[in-house]
Amino acid sequence: MRNFLTNIINKKIDNSNVNSEFKKLKRDLEIKKIFDIFSSNINNYQIRFVGGCVRKILKKEKIDDIDLAVDANPHEVKSILKNNKIKFFEIGINHGTITAILNNKKFEITSLRKDIKNYGRHADVEFTKNWHEDASRRDFSINCIYADLDGNLYDPFDGKKDLKKNKIRFIGDPEARIQEDYLRILRYLRFFLDYSDQAHDNSVKKKILKNISGINQISKDRLLDELRKIFKSKNIFKINDDKFIIQILVLVFPELKNISLLTKINDYALDILSSKNFIFWLSILIIDKSDNVNYFLYKYNLSNEDKKRIKFLYKHYNNFEDKNFFLEKNVKKLIYFNEKSFVVDLIDLKICVSKKESIKINKLKDFLINIEKPIFPIKAQNLIEKYNLKEGKDLGDKLKKIEQVWVENNFQISNQEVIKIVNN
Repeated sequence: MRNFLTNIINKKIDNSNVNSEFKKLKRDLEIKKIFDIFSSNINNYQIRFVGGCVRKILKKEKIDDIDLAVDANPHEVKSILKNNKIKFFEIGINHGTITAILNNKKFEITSLRKDIKNYGRHADVEFTKNWHEDASRRDFSINCIYADLDGNLYDPFDGKKDLKKNKIRFIGDPEARIQEDYLRILRYLRFFLDYSDQAHDNSVKKKILKNISGINQISKDRLLDELRKIFKSKNIFKINDDKFIIQILVLVFPELKNISLLTKINDYALDILSSKNFIFWLSILIIDKSDNVNYFLYKYNLSNEDKKRIKFLYKHYNNFEDKNFFLEKNVKKLIYFNEKSFVVDLIDLKICVSKKESIKINKLKDFLINIEKPIFPIKAQNLIEKYNLKEGKDLGDKLKKIEQVWVENNFQISNQEVIKIVNN
């Protein structure tokens, strides 16, 4: 009887209108091999696509990764991969996830499981062969749609219907799902931006606010990664009309002091933001005249390159009120001493925080894009050979002085000026 009920709940849905997309996946040799080695095993394991890749196919979006679920336990998964000479690593094996690597393509293969006890982010798990039990421990209905290699859907919580209705629905009790993993608060915001066109359910809002302090249990790296995903959303500008999303983001990330700017930027700035990466978005949101930037960079672990980029923008932010700062001469100096992309970001930041579009700044950006970084034409060897100078501190000081004059003179210097510095 239990198997009969499970088969009803795990209803198999024909989805012929998206089969063409699954046929493309089926033609992928690596994907087909992964499916074949499990289904042809003596135990005849079932393996299915799950999560994002299924959701994106149903919404006709680009697939960027492949997640798989299988009714084999992690040790069985490892054994099958080893026997078929497929490389893998097992960082997530405690929660049933093994990442297979086939011809440089990565596939996350997760054993069916049920969570026995949760600790806000981590859980004690038990592996199972029951697909409904595996689906029941997932977060949202749209994320627990499974598909076999032929594109037949297994959709125990009607995620396909919710996708069609543009509805984000927790599986079971929202509060229980949140308390199992408080990161789901931010995941809710992300999926709401991506897929919902409805108002937030008031009971869901209350439960999120009630449990917001649980976010403190989540590592800063995971929080930042989820924030990055939020700002990569194709519908990120929807937050301008969503007070609840802004409220939660500011509660979780109080350093996003300038988030209200997104509701005020001009049309040209909107185009710029659409083309920018997360670090630029982050810069707009955290840079002000206080030490907010330094605190954020201390609190969150960014790469050295990303920190350097943000610090450059922060350093020059106070110059925005100087009418003479954004001149062609100054811009050439900036790109000589810094990466050109940093300076482009600086001008774009100026455009984005300005209340109205500036023809002057837009022309300056065109100028910047079309010029090359100046190259200092004089080398130490030139001075040694032409003026009989010797290597050492004096040579270095003279070369530095020549470069300084060259920069201040709009990257030009006469022979007379060089001779004057050399003989001084």
